[in-house]
Amino acid sequence: MKYQALAAALALSAQAAHLTAQSQAPSQQNSARPTIVLVHGGFVDGSGWEGVFNLLRKDGYNVAIVQNPTISLAGDVAATKSVIDAQSGPVVLVGHSYGGAVITEAGNDPKVAALVYITAFAPDNGQSVDALIKTFPAGGPQPPILPPRDGFLYLDKAKFAAAFAGDVDAKTAAFMAESQVPWGLDALTGNVTQAAWKTKPSWYLVVTEDKMIPPDAQRFMSKRAGATVVETKGSHAIYVSRPAPVAALIKQAAASITTTASK
Repeated sequence: MKYQALAAALALSAQAAHLTAQSQAPSQQNSARPTIVLVHGGFVDGSGWEGVFNLLRKDGYNVAIVQNPTISLAGDVAATKSVIDAQSGPVVLVGHSYGGAVITEAGNDPKVAALVYITAFAPDNGQSVDALIKTFPAGGPQPPILPPRDGFLYLDKAKFAAAFAGDVDAKTAAFMAESQVPWGLDALTGNVTQAAWKTKPSWYLVVTEDKMIPPDAQRFMSKRAGATVVETKGSHAIYVSRPAPVAALIKQAAASITTTASK
């Protein structure tokens, strides 16, 4: 009887160990993945990332969202680096629109393993978003940016939906227009000192119906950066209207980093 009891106890112990290993496996797998840090652009805040955030979290990724002050490029880089510093492992840094300029500078942080541009500006050394906008074809769509007011920029509310959020539902687009975050002139004109895409792998989502950043400008910047490029239909606010292709590209970048780290 003693031997039977001992055998039963050992069997229960083995089963418990197996269940413990199973419960720990997902967390161990997640810890090997990079953290995704999402950086918003001008005129909006981090809440627009909700759809992308939910898709990434559903797949087990740790996701952090930066709330840029959008007063100056230096200030936004500092805000982004603060979020990066709070992460315990490698980071995939994602920027939308002006957020691309932010990640181009902040991406030099040693924790950043990859950059993902979502219809975003990718300046070169010494270049600003303002300088890039001035290279847009004069005959093409122009961002409906109003003259500065007290050092800040706004988009024309009447033109916001067509320019920024053409495929976002009308109610949401109208709210985005009304809830614009003032964009500081120092953010627009701030120069990148060292472009991280020169030394870090990058991915770029070219959005073919964007009326804020012309698709050809996106293609030029992504090619210059040597990025892995995916093209898709959508508006400038594709991260709101169609989060699935945005999340898919981010996961592609994350998987590449995870695979490289495991070798």
